[in-house]
Amino acid sequence: MTDSVLAPLLRVILIWRRQAPAIVFGALVALASLAAGIALMAAAGHYIAAAALGITLAVPVALEVTGVARVVLRYLERLTTHDATFRALAALRLWFYRGLARSAAGGLGFRRSGDVLARLVNDIEALDGVLLRLLIPLLGAAMLVPALLVAVGRDDDTAAALVLVLFAVVAFVMPWRAMLAARAAAADETEAGGALRVSVLDTLTGLREIKVYEAEGRMLAGVQWQESRLFRAERDLAARGGALQGLAFLATQAALLAVLLIHGANPVAVVVAVFVVVAAFEVVGGMPRAGVTAGRASAAASRVLQAAEAEPRVRDPARPAPMPGSNALAFEHVAFRWTPEGQAVFEDLSLDIPAGSRIAVLGPSGAGKSTLAALALKLVSPDEGQIRLGGTDIATLRSADVRRRIAWLSQTTHLFADTIRNNLLIGRDDADDDALWAALEAARIADMVRALPDGLEAWVGEQGSQFSGGQGRRLALARTLLSPAPILILDEPCSGLDLETERAFLATLNNTLEGRTVLMITHRLTGVERLDRVYRLQNGRLTPAAR
Repeated sequence: MTDSVLAPLLRVILIWRRQAPAIVFGALVALASLAAGIALMAAAGHYIAAAALGITLAVPVALEVTGVARVVLRYLERLTTHDATFRALAALRLWFYRGLARSAAGGLGFRRSGDVLARLVNDIEALDGVLLRLLIPLLGAAMLVPALLVAVGRDDDTAAALVLVLFAVVAFVMPWRAMLAARAAAADETEAGGALRVSVLDTLTGLREIKVYEAEGRMLAGVQWQESRLFRAERDLAARGGALQGLAFLATQAALLAVLLIHGANPVAVVVAVFVVVAAFEVVGGMPRAGVTAGRASAAASRVLQAAEAEPRVRDPARPAPMPGSNALAFEHVAFRWTPEGQAVFEDLSLDIPAGSRIAVLGPSGAGKSTLAALALKLVSPDEGQIRLGGTDIATLRSADVRRRIAWLSQTTHLFADTIRNNLLIGRDDADDDALWAALEAARIADMVRALPDGLEAWVGEQGSQFSGGQGRRLALARTLLSPAPILILDEPCSGLDLETERAFLATLNNTLEGRTVLMITHRLTGVERLDRVYRLQNGRLTPAAR
């Protein structure tokens, strides 16, 4: 149980090693601020006790110095520790995104976008408490042990032992027990939070269909159920934290009572001890609740690591073969299924695509046409058989090298909520304005872009909402044409277009793809395509088809 709680947190802390200088500096400033605060309380206790006994003292220099130091260091502590936390979380998000991209190069696959978003936002934000509310307070608690020993132990060993035991219980034992106890409840909370985000996202994205079928009540009930599940988990965690905070308060009062019952000590020493004990227990008073935070952070870390460290479907070879000179593509006796228990997509599929040729593959929805693109792009690997690029098995080539040779226009091309320029630059990030306009001209959409007030800087909108379906497909085509890849896979390139727009779009393709190898994957032909060969995909096999 202990390993399962600590291991995810330690793994995340290791990811932060590049931020170690900022984290260490922030921790040192926090400890210096804490030391100044304890020294200030001790000096204040000494001064107040002396005044109460009628001893006239000038305001000690220590009081002035520690007071100013406390204010300055406290301010610097906030700056440095929060800066270190923000840097660590930013690094963790980048690490998470890279891991997700590596393990899901073909998209999210069987992951749900709302769940991934919850891990990227909620779970990573839950880890900010690891630094600010757990690690730094633990270091401070360790530093306070000798301070308590000096303040209380010089006059009464028994009282000192009791105070130190109570302090250790509040600062170390309670947080540890809280973390272990809260781990399961925290896992329920993070799962419930992710499920709620998925439910809300599904409801918002499907709002049109919900309205048409008058399903608002059913969808709202589902969201409310997930919300109540989250509230129950949060209430459980809050109850655990509240109970421990009550015990921590009782421990603090018992420590103060032990100090007040010190016998044989001079009154000034007792007052100083009281001030130091109050300050020390105030510092660690929130540690039991921090233990609950640690349990929540452990559950969040597990979810983040699970998503980011998933094994990629296709691994690159340790010693990749050199890229071939030819751009011919061939599928040789390929068998494939998406899951071991799933239905076979291909059983013995062979397809030869010579360099510079134009090949079409026809088939109904679900026949496996898009799987051909995934296999060619090395997003998945065949269970049997080989896919060859220029005569070389792509299993022996680096995935990045293969994808530099093959451009892809998918049936659900995504336009990002950004400018036209930045959407195009995804195809080639070093393209200048001349190259961008040339691609737009080739896609027959340059005139429309020029007519926009902002031109290339025009905002595309979420999911390309500022443009019609045909305009969006042409922008996606321009992005694909901008790629220098000699092989182009068109996966249902006219999906969602009306017949007139589809014919115009295909005419554009005919005129702009000269010299490239083209594999067109579609469910039907319109008769305007320029093709060398046509195949029909049925029951996992390809057979020549007449146009």
